[in-house]
Amino acid sequence: MTKQHWMIRSVRVMTIFFVLLGCFIVFWYSPFYSNIVVRALNALVPVEVDQVAAQSQQMAALSESEGLEPGSAAWIARQAYLRVMEEAIHSANTQDLTLIQARYKLLKAELEEQQLEESDKKEEKPQIPLLPKYEESNSPASEPKTQKVALDKNADDESGASEVLQDSPFLLNQYDTEENKALMDKFLAFLRTHPIKEENKEAIDKEIYQDIALIQNQSNEKKKSNSEPYAIVILGGGLTLAENKSDIVVNDYTRLRLEKTLEIEKQTRLPIVLSGVEASYMQAWLKERGVEAKLLEDRSMNTCENTRFSSLLLQKKGGAPTVLLITDRYHMPRTRRLFALNGIETIPVEAPMPTQLTPWQPSKSNYDHSRRANYEMLATIRDVLFGSSGCREVP
Repeated sequence: MTKQHWMIRSVRVMTIFFVLLGCFIVFWYSPFYSNIVVRALNALVPVEVDQVAAQSQQMAALSESEGLEPGSAAWIARQAYLRVMEEAIHSANTQDLTLIQARYKLLKAELEEQQLEESDKKEEKPQIPLLPKYEESNSPASEPKTQKVALDKNADDESGASEVLQDSPFLLNQYDTEENKALMDKFLAFLRTHPIKEENKEAIDKEIYQDIALIQNQSNEKKKSNSEPYAIVILGGGLTLAENKSDIVVNDYTRLRLEKTLEIEKQTRLPIVLSGVEASYMQAWLKERGVEAKLLEDRSMNTCENTRFSSLLLQKKGGAPTVLLITDRYHMPRTRRLFALNGIETIPVEAPMPTQLTPWQPSKSNYDHSRRANYEMLATIRDVLFGSSGCREVP
C-alpha cells in the first residue's frame, strides 16, 4: 500500500477540523444550542435549600415597614411590643393600646439614649490600629450581639414576664438564646407594667393602626405554608442611556423583567423586592405604572451579592422562606442555587429576553441566546467548583 504524503494527510485533517468547526458555528447560531444548555443547567444545578441558612427566614412574617437589625435590643423590644399588642387585641382590651404604645415609645427612647452613650464611649476609647480585637475574633460567629438595658426594677418581679415565647411569630429560633430570652422578659414586663404619667399618654395615632394591621397580617401568615411565596424578587439586568443620551434608564433586560413583575404583582399582590444597583431606577419605572415597590436592595454589584443581600433584607423585614424569582431563563438556575444557599426557596418566573429565538435557521438573535447561555454555563461551573468571586459578605 502506497504511503500518503504528509501534506495530503495534513490537508485532510485540516478539512475535517474546519468542517466540524463550521457545523458547530451553524449549530451555535441555531435555536437548539441555547435550549440544550438551559435544559442541562435546569437538570444539573442543585437548588435544595440549605436548612441551616433557612432558619434565618423561619419567622415568615415579611413586613414592608420593619427594618431593625435582627437580634439587636431594639429588634427584641419591637417583638415584645407586637406580642403585648397582640395580647391586648385578642383580649379585647383596646383601651390599653395607647398605654402600650406610650410605654413602647419610652422604651425606644431609653434604648436610643443608651446606644448613643455606648457610641460616645467607643469614640473616647483610644484605638490601636494594628491590635487585633481578641474578643470579637474569638467569639462564636453564630452568637447574636445583644445590648443590655436598665429597666424599671419593678418589671423584674412581674410574674407574666417569665413566659418563654416559643410559639410567638415574632421571635426567630436562631436568636432564641438565654440572654435574649431574659431581655425579652424584661421588655415584656416593662410594656405591661411600667407606670405612665398622664402627660405621656397620647391619643391613638396612625402608627397604632399600622401595627394592628401588621399583627393581623402576621396572624394570617401563621396559617400560610412555607412553600407559598411571600414576596416577588426581581434582579436588575442593567442600565443604559435614554434616547436623549443624557438620562439613565433601565435597559431591555431589566425592562422585560419589570413588565413580567407588573403581570405577576397583579395576580398575587405580594411585596416586591428590587435587587441591584439599578433598584431605584426600577422603583421609579414601576411607580410610573402605578405599582409601589418598597423593599429595595441597591448595593449588590453581581448575582452572588444580589442573592446574599436580598436574603439579608428579607430576614430583617421579618423573613420569607419562599419567593417568586423573576429573571431570564439562562440566569435562573445559577440564581436559584445561590438563593437556596442563603436559605430561600425560589419559584422561577421567567422573563423574556430582548431578542426572540427564530426557527431552526441560523440568525443573530439565536447567537445572542447562545452567548448568554455560554456565559451562565461558565459562571455556574465557576460558582460550583471555586465559589463566587468578588462577592462581599455584607452590603
